[in-house]
Amino acid sequence: MPTNTDTDLIRSLEDVLDLERTALVDGDLNRLNQVVPEKEKLIDTINELQVFESAELIRLQKKVERNQLLLNSAAEGIRAVADRMAELRRVRQEFTTYGADGQRNGFAVRRNPKLEKRA
Repeated sequence: MPTNTDTDLIRSLEDVLDLERTALVDGDLNRLNQVVPEKEKLIDTINELQVFESAELIRLQKKVERNQLLLNSAAEGIRAVADRMAELRRVRQEFTTYGADGQRNGFAVRRNPKLEKRA
């Protein structure tokens, strides 16, 4: 049976998980970065408890799973942005066309085009 201290720890972790969820939904990576150390500390402390089954722990597990799904989605979004930025960099460096035969032809784009003055 959980003690009051155990219940306080569980409630504190629930609050931190709710803050983490809000930061994820808002896309606030700075706030998310601030929440993680507290979350890890509370999880480590709760893992040391001798309570193996309780409704509170089941509720915590659901919140952790929910946040993990959000974290995975955020990571996928960040990877998609990184891939898109890499593609944009590649487009700036090379002009690509397709010939009548369907073959791809790439032409390097000059970085610093020079303007020549002729008299």
